[in-house]
Amino acid sequence: MAKQLPYPIVREMFERFQASEPEPKGELNHTNAYTLLVAVALSAQATDKGVNKATEALFQKVATPQDMLDLGEAALIEHIKTIGLYRNKAKNVMKMARILVDDYGGVVPNSRAALNALPGVGRKTANVVLNMWWQFPAQAVDTHIFRVGNRSGVAPGKTVDHVERAIEDNVPADFQLHAHHWLILHGRYICVARKPKCGACIIRDLCAFEEKTQ
Repeated sequence: MAKQLPYPIVREMFERFQASEPEPKGELNHTNAYTLLVAVALSAQATDKGVNKATEALFQKVATPQDMLDLGEAALIEHIKTIGLYRNKAKNVMKMARILVDDYGGVVPNSRAALNALPGVGRKTANVVLNMWWQFPAQAVDTHIFRVGNRSGVAPGKTVDHVERAIEDNVPADFQLHAHHWLILHGRYICVARKPKCGACIIRDLCAFEEKTQ
């Protein structure tokens, strides 16, 4: 784990990310806050590409929690059975739909506590939805961000919570909104787990990672 980089270096990194991709976007397909919530919940231990393939037909039928209840668990399973842990995820999605209809009038709440209380929704999922739909500068730390944060020195930490706090504390405020997308995409395509593509990295000269590749 690298040491925390000083503010000027972190700022320069995010200036480069912004110059390269001014408006980074999440890669999960969705049509509204509810389908985004479902897609993110389904993405746990699955790839965005796999989730998008499974939800393509699903989201043509389902746009609201009531639509999901009308569809039913068995039909939902048929749509998502290519995704890991699909049976448990289907149960949680149905329970979540029922709560949203009964307690929230079918509307997805936009407080972290309310989202966290939904079945199958943890802090990371809540943060993704808050960030992508409501443009709240929440930091959803996944394996990519955890790796990049620690390798680079942008946001080192021993746990996901530590890295989340390090991003909030050390990334300049004007980059907070898009920080998690820049870091996710960097980890997904450049700073990959086994052999990072340091030769193609736009922050190579600033990064604290000692075992750089060519």
